Amino acid sequence: MQITYYGHSCFKIVSPKGKKILIDPWVSNPLAPTQVDLGPYDFILITHAHGDHLGEVVKLARTNITEVIAIHEIQQYLLKSGVPKTTGMNIGGSYKVEELTFIMVPAWHSSSLPDGSYGGEACGFVITLENGLTLYHTGDTGLFYDMKLIGELYQPKIVFLPIGSHYVMGPKEAAKACDLIRPEIVIPMHYKTFPLLTGTVEDFKEELSKYSFIPQVLILKPGETFNF
Repeated sequence: MQITYYGHSCFKIVSPKGKKILIDPWVSNPLAPTQVDLGPYDFILITHAHGDHLGEVVKLARTNITEVIAIHEIQQYLLKSGVPKTTGMNIGGSYKVEELTFIMVPAWHSSSLPDGSYGGEACGFVITLENGLTLYHTGDTGLFYDMKLIGELYQPKIVFLPIGSHYVMGPKEAAKACDLIRPEIVIPMHYKTFPLLTGTVEDFKEELSKYSFIPQVLILKPGETFNF
């Protein structure tokens, strides 16, 4: 299994059987590497409707006839935008396809479409791969105590967690989120993209050191791939 970071909250996951998943496809973000895999992908996941997460989904999905998975309101917007293959979900639901399972879980954040209309609730995704390995991309979120339930119920081994503050949780809150979820590996995201995102990896590690449970912190540079 491979994880590649493309900056901000955008990740490519290649499953053990070679299925390619792209999460929050803002592949033109300020931190994005010069070389980005533009597909085709098997699945694109959208955590919420803000432009820095919808990204280039319409172009990528139209070109490659990729299945996009998103909350219902985003699905309807994408269908009207000419994306031919879109699966709508809602919080708490699961979708099993091609030996993969996608579970939509809550996130505490706003969500509005490019035209300013309501974009459904923000969400995260718990993803179980063919070999049973489970990952949790929290999406943009503040800290919330039900992360403990997500950790207990799905036991994700790898968690993608925002640390940038201002629009999402900062280092202090992210460290507590790790204590609630208890993953083996945490990958920081949604930091350094804009000056307003002041949270740093150093501060995150310092906050983690205050807890008895400390996961491995995996720092990926944009364009870097981790083989698990």
